[in-house]
Amino acid sequence: MNALTDVQNTTLILNNTLATQRATFIKDGPPTLALRRTNLDKLRGAVLSNKTHFEDALIADFGNRSRHETAIMEIMTVIQGIDYLKSNLRKFMRPQRRHVPLNFQPARAYVTYQPLGVIGIMAPWNFPVSLSLMPLATAIAAGNRAMIKPSEITPVTSALLEKILSETFSNNEVAVFQGDASMGIAFSKLDFDHLFFTGSTLVGRHVMKAASENLVPVTLELGGKSPVLVAPDYPIEHAARQVAHGKLANCGQICVAPDYMLIHESQVDRFVESYDTAVKVMYPDGPLSDQYTSIINENHFKRISSLVEDARTKNAKVLEVGIRPHEASRRVHTLAPTLLINVSEDMNVMQEEIFGPVLPVVTYRDIDDAIAYINARPRPLALYFFGDNEDQRHNVLTRTTSGNISINTTIMHYALDDLPFGGIGSSGMGAYHGVEGFRSMSHAKGTLVTKKWNISSLLVKPPFGPIANFILKTVLR
Repeated sequence: MNALTDVQNTTLILNNTLATQRATFIKDGPPTLALRRTNLDKLRGAVLSNKTHFEDALIADFGNRSRHETAIMEIMTVIQGIDYLKSNLRKFMRPQRRHVPLNFQPARAYVTYQPLGVIGIMAPWNFPVSLSLMPLATAIAAGNRAMIKPSEITPVTSALLEKILSETFSNNEVAVFQGDASMGIAFSKLDFDHLFFTGSTLVGRHVMKAASENLVPVTLELGGKSPVLVAPDYPIEHAARQVAHGKLANCGQICVAPDYMLIHESQVDRFVESYDTAVKVMYPDGPLSDQYTSIINENHFKRISSLVEDARTKNAKVLEVGIRPHEASRRVHTLAPTLLINVSEDMNVMQEEIFGPVLPVVTYRDIDDAIAYINARPRPLALYFFGDNEDQRHNVLTRTTSGNISINTTIMHYALDDLPFGGIGSSGMGAYHGVEGFRSMSHAKGTLVTKKWNISSLLVKPPFGPIANFILKTVLR
């Protein structure tokens, strides 16, 4: 009975907040350019003034989280994103002229991007600051109110987000709701004007199903197995350094982290050696380094460890690379960078998104076979190709489909504010960043303005006669 009462109270609070935000939005009308910029400035100031607090909170939640990675991948990402939105907001808000055919003249047509109203944001645990606040900044830029459900897996950071945002905005502008999975379920069922979810494909399916009950449009930023394809003649040392950075940032707990390698069968030994060297340079203290982030909790540590053990029992070669600390000095739920050689499709690690510092290596003989291997699997959120040959590059770009692609680097495309970011198929739908983010949280309202007399009035209204016949003959010739 108590559990039922708690669910009812949660639902009531959520619905009341949504109703209040929507009523205030309707009463106040679309915010001006100046007000949107003011609100973005308020958010920017709150993020900067709490930089150290965010770093401390994330260390508390992860066990160890690199302060530099938090500053670069959380704080800097949000600040640069806000600055981008501010500088482009006037252009994004400006009505767009559209073509009017001759038979509708004299008239003019244009599209205005109107705020939707109240945006729901469901944020994950891996980057709980930037993946809460960047969608929020986009919602604010588009003129909306927002309700946020941060992850319960990072409770210290979630509590800090609630405190900061409640001090920065009124509850009818931005509201934060902490809670476990039951809160998330109730949140996903709300009648938002748009629901933005970042997380796993499995949970994304449930969120989309819940949102569909109210016909709520969704943006799903999911994940999947993002491949790295290295051309046979590309310098393997450079590829290894770039892949090591993309794979081990946040200890692999990134939705666009390289999930498996495709390299020519002649390059395996050189890649292992080069990857090991790159890891040693990046983390001279090994997994005990302050710069090396822990796995978020014991459950995820066990999950990733079980993937490695399953691969080992099925004859994969397991190689822990980089500087190895003494066994007794291991840090809590911290996994060493690991390569898996001789992997096969029956291994769980080749079926599930890894979300950790483990990298399977798949070999190929011909690059066309590697492209076919990628295409035989669900479309990934990101694809990485290392190669300077224009024909090979063209083949990869045109014959594969992914959310985004980076050439000769990894994960950096996410940081480009002017590029849309989003998945396709099982890796997600919709996009944010760039003008695409602004438009995903806006309604594109088409408007037609005609004169009292125009050509179309001679065509579409009876009685039809010679003029209508002439127009039809001219248009349909």
